[in-house]
Amino acid sequence: MELRWLEDFIVLAETRHFSRAADQQNVTQPTFSRRIKLLEESMGATLINRQTLPLSLTPAGEEFLILCKQITERVRVTRERLQNLAREDSRRVKLAAPQSLVTHFVPSWLETNAIQSQVEPYLRATSWLVGEYFQALERGEVDLALCYWPEGRTALDIDLSGVRYLEIGEERLIPVCLADADGQPRFALPGHKREPMPHIAYHPSGLIAAALQAHWGRSRQEVHLSTLNENVQTSNIRELVQQGYGLGWLPWRTVRHLLETGELTRAGDQRWDVPLSLRLYFRQDSRHPTLPGLLTRLAAAR
Repeated sequence: MELRWLEDFIVLAETRHFSRAADQQNVTQPTFSRRIKLLEESMGATLINRQTLPLSLTPAGEEFLILCKQITERVRVTRERLQNLAREDSRRVKLAAPQSLVTHFVPSWLETNAIQSQVEPYLRATSWLVGEYFQALERGEVDLALCYWPEGRTALDIDLSGVRYLEIGEERLIPVCLADADGQPRFALPGHKREPMPHIAYHPSGLIAAALQAHWGRSRQEVHLSTLNENVQTSNIRELVQQGYGLGWLPWRTVRHLLETGELTRAGDQRWDVPLSLRLYFRQDSRHPTLPGLLTRLAAAR
C-alpha cells in the first residue's frame, strides 16, 4: 500500500467527489478511481458507497479514514523531524582526525571549547594517511583536518596551497616497549648494529614516519632498528608493542596510563622523544556557513 493512496482516500472523504478529488491530487479521474479501487482491494473491504450523492463512506471506510489520518500525520511529523535533522547535520562541521586523536584528544577538546554540538568527528578518516586529509579538505568531504605535525621540515611532499591552520595543542612521540623481569626495557635504544631492535613502525608514507626520520637526522642520533611491521593506526602499533614483539614510538597521550601502571616502559630517555604540534587545518575558501565563526572562537581561546 502506498502513502499516496491514503492521501487520496482522505481527499476523497473530504470532497465526496471523484472528479474534485482527482483535481486536487493532480491526476486524471480514471487514474484516481483506479487507485481508490486498488486501495479497497488491498484492504479487502468496500470503503466508498458509490450509490449515494454525494459519495459517502461505508462503516469500514469511516474506520479506515481514522487510520489514514493517523498514519499521514505521523509521516508528516517524522518527515519534518528528519528535515530538521538534515539541516542541523549540514550545519555541523566535519572533523577528520587519526584514531588516536579521536580517542584521546578530541572528546576533551570539544568539551573544553563547548563545541560538541557544532563539530562532528568524521570516522571514515581515522585510518587515512596525511595526504588524504588535505585531499578531503579540497573536495569538501571534511571541513577541518586535525593532524600531528612535526617540528621543522619533513621528507613528505604535501600540497598546502589554499589551506591555513591553528595550533591547538602539543604532543610528543615516546619510544616504549615491554619491561623485563627486572623492570628494565626489553628493547633499549639505540640498539646495536649487529643486533638491531625490532621496530613496530608507522606506515612509511605517513607523517609520523617522516617525523621520526627527520628527528633522527637533525639530532644525528644513530639508531639500529629492524622493522617488523608497518601500521597506519597507533592502536595497532600499541597492541603489538604490548604483546612484546618490539618497540614503537607512540603519542604520550595514548600510553600515559600504561606507563603509570608499568604495563609498558620507556625504551629510551627523553633524547629519543619527538615533539609534535596538533594542527587544525582548514580551507581558506571553505563555504561552510558556521566554520568562520567557529575558527574565530577557537583562535580566541588559544
